Amino acid sequence: MGRARFAFTDRFGGGSQAPFDHLNLGGHVGDDPDVVADNRRAVAAAVGRRPDHVLYMNQVHGADVAVVNGPWDAVVPEVDALVTTSPSVALAVLVADCVPVLLADPDVGVIGAAHAGRPGLVAGVVPSVVSTMRAQGARSITAVAGPSVCGRCYEVPAAMRDGVADAVPEARASTTWGTPALDIRAGVLAQLVAAGVSASASTTCTLEDAASYSYRRDRDTGRFAGIVQLAV
Repeated sequence: MGRARFAFTDRFGGGSQAPFDHLNLGGHVGDDPDVVADNRRAVAAAVGRRPDHVLYMNQVHGADVAVVNGPWDAVVPEVDALVTTSPSVALAVLVADCVPVLLADPDVGVIGAAHAGRPGLVAGVVPSVVSTMRAQGARSITAVAGPSVCGRCYEVPAAMRDGVADAVPEARASTTWGTPALDIRAGVLAQLVAAGVSASASTTCTLEDAASYSYRRDRDTGRFAGIVQLAV
């Protein structure tokens, strides 16, 4: 996509042992920290970056956005979206059923990454990251929503579905067995389109796909990443 590059990892190729096998990039799930660091180094090399130039967040299911221009200092912020105009860094979002959203205006040189789970969808992390990108000069934004649990599989209590659908009607869904469900991916796409973003989405359901980590399927599991960067 011009100056912008989007990528999504899967669970293959790393050194993590069960139940995190193999390419777990999450440092908060109970995996060996040294192995996670090795996995992150391997991913950084694959996307052509030094490890400290692939920026991960401390994700908290909110809507806060951080604008970054270089590697983190001592503290990684508690945010659910990142935006940069710097070609020196890549932005990463970690998921295992939530929606990883990668965004770019490649002509202007503004990119973003967002973590959109159920709480973040309702809180408005997607409109927030789009607004922040525009404040950095973005005009024509393209976005990709990566692999996530689908609306056919994401069963929730009826009251929860109704609460989310009150905020984002497009997220209302039903499972294949007829019970209340949420389609977070559809909600994300609706918010992107409403914000004037050209958006597409993966059709991969993480719960159904053995190549993806899925918290709802496995509980104790790893995290895969969506990574966006500007060409150097």
